[in-house]
Amino acid sequence: MKPQYAGLVGDVGGTNARFALVDTQGHVRNLHVYTAANYGSLAEVIADYLGRTLNHKQPPRAVVAVAGPVLDGQIEFTNLDWQISEGDLLAQFAFEAVELINDFAAQALACPLLAPADLRTLGPALRGAADCPMVVMGAGTGFGVAGLARSERGDIAVATEGGHAAFAPSDDVEVEIWSQFRARHGRVSIERLMSGRGLFELYGVLAGLRQVEAALVDEKAVMDAAATGDALAGETLDRFCAILGAVAGDLALSFGARGGVFISGGIAPRMAERLAAGAFRARFEDKGRLSAYVAEIPTSLVVHPYPAIIGAARQLEMLERL
Repeated sequence: MKPQYAGLVGDVGGTNARFALVDTQGHVRNLHVYTAANYGSLAEVIADYLGRTLNHKQPPRAVVAVAGPVLDGQIEFTNLDWQISEGDLLAQFAFEAVELINDFAAQALACPLLAPADLRTLGPALRGAADCPMVVMGAGTGFGVAGLARSERGDIAVATEGGHAAFAPSDDVEVEIWSQFRARHGRVSIERLMSGRGLFELYGVLAGLRQVEAALVDEKAVMDAAATGDALAGETLDRFCAILGAVAGDLALSFGARGGVFISGGIAPRMAERLAAGAFRARFEDKGRLSAYVAEIPTSLVVHPYPAIIGAARQLEMLERL
């Protein structure tokens, strides 16, 4: 018997677009990953996916998690030259209902559903307060942040553009890093450093400070070189993890995220050992008079490959109830 589908779910970032179907039992099926740069629009990707999986038929509803702010049902991607609205998708594909949600808001919805095998503890093994907010953040093409407000009536994802908040240096080296980034870019946001491009720029700045050659060509080469013992590449990743810990602690304070802090994105899982063994947790807890407050907050690395798909499926279930 062929499965019956409740809806289409997607996760569209600056690099990849992931789509899947959710059956009437809530199971995610037929996941496919696209390279976004190979397509001219989100609608092209959806059309290709529906043709591939359902012979151009469509399920009744769709929830698509997107990288950028969703304003009045419309998205203009921050790191991709696409824009689309819920109305466009309704008109083109004749869905009964469509919802665009921020990709990190989708990940926030997924966080309470993730199993222990989907997470790696960073720092001490702590239990988050069940009725308190959570926050998820991650570096990839950009830097995403979202919160999750919890109550007896249900969870509410809080989409933000927290990655575009200002970067705050914490020592003399980071003051020099900030200064050089400011000379290049003007205002220095968290995303300027906490992203793939930022990681590579950080490598170049540290090379200048150490007066050594920056021989590597991109962020992937930096991560690969660090894994084989390259000293400058290793220092770059250690600094990146330390700054990420400081940012995570700041956001934990901002959200009151006593339910837990979750680190996701395309970059962090590739430096899991450094996050676990390095300065991440120390910088997370280094919050002056509020250090004891954040010391009680658990921090976890999300190792599930598709958390935004899980969150979009959860939002699809909520959409069905309306």
